[in-house]
Amino acid sequence: MKSKEFIDKDVFALDEKIGEVKEIEIDPEDWKVTHLEIQLTKEAANEILGAKIAIRNMLAISALEKGVARWTEQGLHLKVSKDQLHMY
Repeated sequence: MKSKEFIDKDVFALDEKIGEVKEIEIDPEDWKVTHLEIQLTKEAANEILGAKIAIRNMLAISALEKGVARWTEQGLHLKVSKDQLHMY
């Protein structure tokens, strides 16, 4: 997939939309993707981070390991709950 195919796609935690992919962060030394910047919905930002407004948050690539995440036409589906996202 090309990077532009990820941008503005929905992100789901256990099939509940939590935001959209806005940026992809790459380690310039290793040329590997390290994080996805997610624009969290207001509700998700409040539940995950205690924020009162919708904010952007970085999601480590470790959250996207095989078996933990899958890509569909709808977007990125994480097999973790919103409560577990703070680990990433």
